[in-house]
Amino acid sequence: MPKIYITDKIPENGIQLLRLKGYDVETNQLGKDISSDDLKRIFSSFNAVITMVNDQIDEKIIKAASTKLKVIANFAVGYDNIDLISASKKGIIVTNTPGVASESVAEHTFALIFALNKQILAADRFVGNGQFKKFVPNLFLSRQLWGQTIGIIGLGRIGTFVGQIAYGGFRMQILYFDIKRSEDFELIYEAKLCELDTILKDADIVTLHVPLSKNTHHLIGKRELKLMKDSAILINTARGLIVDEEALVWALKSGEIAGAGLDVFEHEPNISADLLQLDNVILTPHTASATIETREKMSQIAAQNIIDVFEGREPMGLVKV
Repeated sequence: MPKIYITDKIPENGIQLLRLKGYDVETNQLGKDISSDDLKRIFSSFNAVITMVNDQIDEKIIKAASTKLKVIANFAVGYDNIDLISASKKGIIVTNTPGVASESVAEHTFALIFALNKQILAADRFVGNGQFKKFVPNLFLSRQLWGQTIGIIGLGRIGTFVGQIAYGGFRMQILYFDIKRSEDFELIYEAKLCELDTILKDADIVTLHVPLSKNTHHLIGKRELKLMKDSAILINTARGLIVDEEALVWALKSGEIAGAGLDVFEHEPNISADLLQLDNVILTPHTASATIETREKMSQIAAQNIIDVFEGREPMGLVKV
C-alpha cells in the first residue's frame, strides 16, 4: 500500500481517511521545519508527501524523488512553494486545498482592520499598565468604519467575502482591482472596478488578496505606498512577497500611511526588527486561515487528493501547470 509522509501535524480526520484505505502514514512529530536534505530523503522513500506552505520544494528536492513518488499534496490553497515545472517533468502530480479558507481569511482580515482602526492593542496595554484612571473624551479616538472606502486588491473567493462583510456589515464604499470584471459583484455590493493606482489614492483601507506570481511580487512598493492616504491602513493576509517590506517600514515610520496589519511576511518566518518595534502595526503568525473548520477541511481534501490519484481519479485540488 502507498506510504504517505506528512511534513507537519495536521488534523486527524485526514490521517484517518488515509489509514482507512490501508495507507501507511508517517508524520513529522518534531514541531520544526524539515531540512532540505531530509526532504530529499523523504521524496526518495515515499509514494506521496503532504507538504506545508513553508516547505520549499525546489528542483533539487524534486530531482531526488524516486519514480514511486506520485503526488505532492500541498496543505494550502497557494502552491508558490513548489517548483511546478520540475514536478511536471518528473510526472509528479501537485495538488492544493482550494476553496476552503475564504471565510476564515476574510474574518481575519476584518479582525486586523478592527484592531488597527480601534487601536485595540494600544488600549489593552494602556489598561493593563494601570494607566486608566478616568474617562477621557479624546482618548484613543478613531474613525468609525461605517461608510469608509475599502480597496480590495484581488477579487477571488476571499476578496469577494471581504466585500460582502464590508458592504453588508458597514455599508462601505467598495473599490476593487482584478484582472477580470465581476458585474454581479458590482451590482450586488455597489462596487466599482478601478485601476490599482486609483484604489491606492482613494481607499481608507487597502487589503491584498492576490496570489503570489512574478506579476504580483512587490506589487506594493514605495511608489504605491506614496499614493495612499496618510490616514489609510494596509492589510496583507495573502503572501509576504507581495509587499516590499523595506518600503513598508519606511511608509509606517514616515507617516505615509497610518498603519498595517500583516499575517504574512517577506522573509517569513523572519520578521523585520523595525516592524516588531512599531506601534502602528499588528502582526499575526500566518494564521488567517486558522479556524478548526478550515483546518479540518484542508486535512480532508489533502488526503482525498492523494486517494483520488492512487485510485485513478482526477483530484479536486489538481494544480495545472
